[in-house]
Amino acid sequence: MTERLLDIKDLHASVDDKEILKGVNLTVNKGEVHVIMGPNGAGKSTLAYTLMNHPKYTVTKGDIILDGENINDLKTNERAKKGLFLSFQHPEEIPGVTVQNFLRTSKAAITGAPLKMMSFRKALKEKMELLEIGEDYASRYLNVGFSGGEKKKNEILQMSILEPKLAILDETDSGLDVDAIKVVAEGVNNLKSEDRSIIVITHHNKILDYLNPDFVHILVNGKIVKTGDMSLARDIETNGYESYKDHVVV
Repeated sequence: MTERLLDIKDLHASVDDKEILKGVNLTVNKGEVHVIMGPNGAGKSTLAYTLMNHPKYTVTKGDIILDGENINDLKTNERAKKGLFLSFQHPEEIPGVTVQNFLRTSKAAITGAPLKMMSFRKALKEKMELLEIGEDYASRYLNVGFSGGEKKKNEILQMSILEPKLAILDETDSGLDVDAIKVVAEGVNNLKSEDRSIIVITHHNKILDYLNPDFVHILVNGKIVKTGDMSLARDIETNGYESYKDHVVV
């Protein structure tokens, strides 16, 4: 029997009193990979940040239900503990905090229990090898001096260590070359499971060639106007979003 993980019901959200999301409806079942595409300014990143309760974004109507629980009133850290994870389009640099310490502290905060250093280092090394990341990476300051590809790999590394129920990837493939996209996609594929779901927000089809998503959604003017499979992404690649801009949701 299919189990629902995320239910977004008639979600409206504003930024500086300007409505960006205008009634988003989306259901994600456990084990599914969903892709959200759309033109610039459609509300894709707003949806991601709203799900994680970024303070800049205000929910004015609707519900976000995670694993059967309404999380509208939960703080960002509380949502993370419930199993939500957001990979940023533009990860922040944090001088003075190493990748290893950041990940170990984050994992302990999520689980609520201290981690044994040796077992954590072993797990971290294994995850870095899968993402083709050198061992010295763990001792570098978080994202400081990282290339675009390294920053995006670090986001996938975080996801693999934290093991969320629902991972939201906000244009993780942006600015990456083909080889880096493949590595990132493989990292995502390694995290797929019957209990974990993934939402990928993207402008590009290249990463989809490696992910084979269950559903593709088109978000235009703050609403999901069309849902399909990979053929929908191919149509966008060929014809663009023009035919969807005046689409009416029924």
